[in-house]
Amino acid sequence: MAKELLVDPAIVRGSGRIDIDSIPVNAYVPDIDAERARYGDDALVRIGRDMLLVREFELMLNSIKREGAYAGIEYVHAGPAHLSIGQEAAAVGQAFTLGTIDKVFGSHRSHGEVIAKGLSAITSAAPAGVEQAMRSWSNGAIWDVVESRLPASDAEQQAINYLMYGMTAETFGRKTGFNRGLGGSMHAFFPPLGIFPNNAIVGGSGPLAMGAALHNRLRAEPGIVVASIGDAATGRGPVLESFNFAGMGQLFGLMDEKHSGGLPVVFFIVNNFYGMGGQTIGETMSYDRVARLGAGFNAHNMHAQTVDGNNPLAVIRAMEEAREHLESGTGPVLLDVQTYRQSGHSPSDASSYRTKDELELWAAVDPIDEHFSRLIDAGITTAERRSELKAWAEHTVASVLEVAIDTTVSPRLSLRDDPRVMAEITFSNTSVEAGEAPKGETLVPVDELERLTAIARKSRVGLVDGKTLSGAKAVTYRDALFEAIARQAAADDRTTFWGEENRDWGGSFGVYRGLTELLPRHRLFNSPISEAAIVGSGVGFALAGGRPVVELMYADFIGCAGDEIFNQMAKWRAMSGGLVDMPMVLRVSVGSKYGAQHSQDWSSMVALVPGLKVVFPATARDAKGLMAAALRGNDPVVFFESQRLYDQVEVVHADGVPSEDYEIEIGTPTIVREGADLTVMTIGAALYRAIEAADRLEAEYGISTEVIDARSMVPFDYTLLLESVAKTGRLLLASDANLRGSWMQTVASRVQTEAFDELDAPVVVLGARNWIAPPAELEWEYFVTPDDILDAVHTRIIPLEGRTGPTGPGAEGTLEESALGL
Repeated sequence: MAKELLVDPAIVRGSGRIDIDSIPVNAYVPDIDAERARYGDDALVRIGRDMLLVREFELMLNSIKREGAYAGIEYVHAGPAHLSIGQEAAAVGQAFTLGTIDKVFGSHRSHGEVIAKGLSAITSAAPAGVEQAMRSWSNGAIWDVVESRLPASDAEQQAINYLMYGMTAETFGRKTGFNRGLGGSMHAFFPPLGIFPNNAIVGGSGPLAMGAALHNRLRAEPGIVVASIGDAATGRGPVLESFNFAGMGQLFGLMDEKHSGGLPVVFFIVNNFYGMGGQTIGETMSYDRVARLGAGFNAHNMHAQTVDGNNPLAVIRAMEEAREHLESGTGPVLLDVQTYRQSGHSPSDASSYRTKDELELWAAVDPIDEHFSRLIDAGITTAERRSELKAWAEHTVASVLEVAIDTTVSPRLSLRDDPRVMAEITFSNTSVEAGEAPKGETLVPVDELERLTAIARKSRVGLVDGKTLSGAKAVTYRDALFEAIARQAAADDRTTFWGEENRDWGGSFGVYRGLTELLPRHRLFNSPISEAAIVGSGVGFALAGGRPVVELMYADFIGCAGDEIFNQMAKWRAMSGGLVDMPMVLRVSVGSKYGAQHSQDWSSMVALVPGLKVVFPATARDAKGLMAAALRGNDPVVFFESQRLYDQVEVVHADGVPSEDYEIEIGTPTIVREGADLTVMTIGAALYRAIEAADRLEAEYGISTEVIDARSMVPFDYTLLLESVAKTGRLLLASDANLRGSWMQTVASRVQTEAFDELDAPVVVLGARNWIAPPAELEWEYFVTPDDILDAVHTRIIPLEGRTGPTGPGAEGTLEESALGL
């Protein structure tokens, strides 16, 4: 059981004072002799070389966007170019001490950080290992081009050519780019060198990097993680949620010794003083220093400091100190790295929000000029050597540019030629094979778990001799989910659970009850009430190699984690070009009886966003089989569960809930009742109302109704549904989602297109009214009822003899309601 945390009034009501330690500001004192002794002359020159290469890549992009050419090479680039000219010292200093096992997550302005991290990883790694990683990535597509068109005499230059070509080709949307051209300029990443996703969403990498660090901590794996985000990102809730999540008290006081400690993540704030054109300090933010934020989150002030980001040595030293804190377990760390973007936000930005004097002041302290001046003054290098390195950078960039825009060797994906191209990129449709996963660490053997043994004593069917058994005697929907979850947790140690009230409480609605007795805290823990961080950390955890299962208490809270679900969880496999997997399950309960902010079925909203598998089982048998498939699969799954169904025993499928492990393929509907005159398909809890309506249609009107449970929304195989419609000639679709925008409208449109000749009546769609969800007392004025189904059949499909309804507008809405905004 969990360690008890006593909230003692004698202590918490006592008087005292909180003292805040001072936060260092630009404390680094340059000392060229000490720096030479610490890093060596070659490394100091390499820092300058790396800054020159980063700068040259940015100059190339700027020239291509503004003039359509670079070094005499003409090209028109349609995509964006968010430049970081002037920020090279911050990028190179950040990366200097990082190896391939260290991960960096960046922003939309991260070309420099990608290049700097790649250069550092190449330098620190064994050449053979780097070459093997490069050869194998994307089935060798990038390596083959580099080897044939950009050969080099030494392994380091060959790896640099690969890095620069992969980044350039990706920027220009080529399938020989790092991510097959589907990430582009703002999303490029290359995990073999520790370069993880760069994020177009401001601050989007905060939760992801925190989640990757969570993976390192809970899986006891080496390496640190860097969230490289801008100063304006500190105004975003997900970033602040991540600061808190990364230093949760339980990481120090409740985890066992092997897994304890704050998360090994550096929140590296690239502070260029602007969020596009708005100044952070003095205008859009309340702080005078970004580093001040650290004092609000833990007693260490998050080891915050303000760093001179114009001096790469100052940044390197700050990163070294950060690693010391992280490896001692006192993370996270917040670094306020002050730098300056000499270029505009993008090439179309005329910098009208900045004065000419300000730009000239920063140009006079250009980080590359300052660094080389120090080295030359100290006799470490010469002006001639700087010129040689500048020429090398120009040649490297020009060479890779020529190859990257050559369509004969660097083509783009032909996305329309074969629909399977994007299908394979969007989902892997693979699963963990038996014996592939590391056996799960548990507190007791899973077969001895008390709740599982109690479930095993229950009837596997819920209908016996015509009577429905209670949940105390038969396996419920809740029980079935638990069986799948507990078995997979024991089978795969990478499967880790978190969310609100997950531990001790048993999950918000008791699905996890008993899991606390099975799993140690590092595999099952309560999260803060931070929905964006809950989901975002799951994305980072999955990208790092874990298999997270995270929970949102209500579907309504999807809005709190909208970016993390729709732009992060849904996108990274596809934006990788299908080269990484996203094995993540997001459990979401659909409420009832709680009113407007807790009873909305948002499954249709989720199903409309490409990149997510969406599942919504209605029966205990299907809940267990679909959960098992979701947990073992390598794709992101949003798993909807209706609160109405948790206590529902299996009364739909006569064979009940199998006791053994099994999977149900995601995307396949099932017939739960056969019929000849009418097809009704539902998703979620509406199934039971459809079955009741079918019983009445048969008994009262002699209409034989075939009832189909969709079970999944994405993917969805139409074969069974179209076969049913061909047989019955009529179709009614129903769900608890709002009628406007319902996924069922998409199904109706597709069926009417594909089966127009087989239809004897229009397809009818029923759903919740386009209102707010009312309180429990009015709930059935809102959701679809069996009477709504009969009324719709009567008015739209088959007149029912003797029926006089409906008396109101019905569950399909009216034109008048639409005109009124409903």
